[in-house]
Amino acid sequence: MSQAGVEAASTPPKKSAPRRKLTAFQHMKRDRQLLILFIPCFLFYLIFRYGPLYGLLIAFKDYSVFTGIIESPWVGLKHFINFFSGQDFWKLFKNTLILGVTSMVFSFPFPIILAILLNEVRVKWFKKSVQTISYMPSFLSVVIISSMVIDFLSPNNGIINQILSVFGFESKYFLIDPNWFRPIYIISDIWTHTGYEAIIYMAAIAGISPSLYEAARVDGAKRRHMIFNITLPSLMPTIIIMFVLKTGQLLRIGYEKVLLLYNPMTYDVADVFSTFVYRKGLLEANYSYAAAVGLFEALVAMVLLLSSNYMSRRLGGKGLW
Repeated sequence: MSQAGVEAASTPPKKSAPRRKLTAFQHMKRDRQLLILFIPCFLFYLIFRYGPLYGLLIAFKDYSVFTGIIESPWVGLKHFINFFSGQDFWKLFKNTLILGVTSMVFSFPFPIILAILLNEVRVKWFKKSVQTISYMPSFLSVVIISSMVIDFLSPNNGIINQILSVFGFESKYFLIDPNWFRPIYIISDIWTHTGYEAIIYMAAIAGISPSLYEAARVDGAKRRHMIFNITLPSLMPTIIIMFVLKTGQLLRIGYEKVLLLYNPMTYDVADVFSTFVYRKGLLEANYSYAAAVGLFEALVAMVLLLSSNYMSRRLGGKGLW
């Protein structure tokens, strides 16, 4: 070994200078540009997300619009007890759970299947056309979607009944038949969201290394082998995240579409927590009772989200946090 090498080997490595710990003020001063950009986002959440939480107090009071939230008398858990002991609770819980679970079971796989199929299409114009047509319903409002569903199912000139009449079946008013409400809701949900959610999975597929497919082709793998051994395993983290998010919304069914599609004939199967809150809160002006029901619904949704995320991390090692 040369003399220079011996000296270098015998010289102890220099210790890096200890990093000076910055105070909170120094952190803010250093990142002031980023903090300024964050201000609009912070204000939005403060005003429109956390500010309204103050109104949850009325769930524990007999709220009156004339006395205000502060002056209204405290009643404790009175409205929760009335709701849990009422005859509507189990009907609402059952309807919401069935509608949420069946909607997720039937609608969750469709975006995954569509994304994988579109990834296998080699004709670009066909692929783009299908993709555009599939996510167009996502840009329509719930009112328009519901109006189209009502028109399609009209017993007089609806396209569904016209097709049935061609095959000799009698016209049917689907929207007053309780047996048809849930299938109609689920099918319209699939039609509306499949194309939009497929974009998320297509973005995940685009991130898969092409070298994996090329290596599989060299080994003689066919398309179905590549789908089940490369595409689907690579999609699993995205699928798990979407599943956790969907689980948190099992009981958070929006009231708009149910409200537009249901009627007194289908109340027994269509009435859910959100429509009940709408009727009690806005139509009957029973604000405290409606707030108690809404708070219960939100707490159950939060428990479902935390539980599904915990199970996801335990089983697959992936989760939202």
